[in-house]
Amino acid sequence: MAALSISPGQPDAVRYEQRTAHRIITQVIITGTRVLGRAFAEAYKQAAASQQYAKQAGSSNSPGIASNYASSGLTLEEACKILNVKPPQGGKADMETVMSRFKRLFDQNNPDKGGSFYLQSKILRARERIELEVREAAEAAEREAELQRGWKPKVWKDR
Repeated sequence: MAALSISPGQPDAVRYEQRTAHRIITQVIITGTRVLGRAFAEAYKQAAASQQYAKQAGSSNSPGIASNYASSGLTLEEACKILNVKPPQGGKADMETVMSRFKRLFDQNNPDKGGSFYLQSKILRARERIELEVREAAEAAEREAELQRGWKPKVWKDR
């Protein structure tokens, strides 16, 4: 690519075009820098707000709520409304009902059949959120039962 240079022997039209090209390139660079700067500033603000929300949610009564919400993007109530099931009571849910509703809604919203990929992903996240809640409740119950029995490690000895 030839470098743009202004020499005294060039006609005025060529000199004007070269100066205009420099101005346009400078304007493009400055505008691009402004746009990127604003985008990074907004992303930083959003990340700070998200971190603050997670910190507030983490200080509430349920210690795992911030990580649970962040992992699926849904609260348990939203997940139950999407699949039209009752919330798990005591960490137990009728997973057959959840799975049957999930399969039906997931198939109905298949993009190949004219459905919505967005709705399909929401349905998937709702099922994952309910499964997460049930799994965590089962793990907590298992830990509690182990604490009640007392810790008895299993030792395997060579014979």
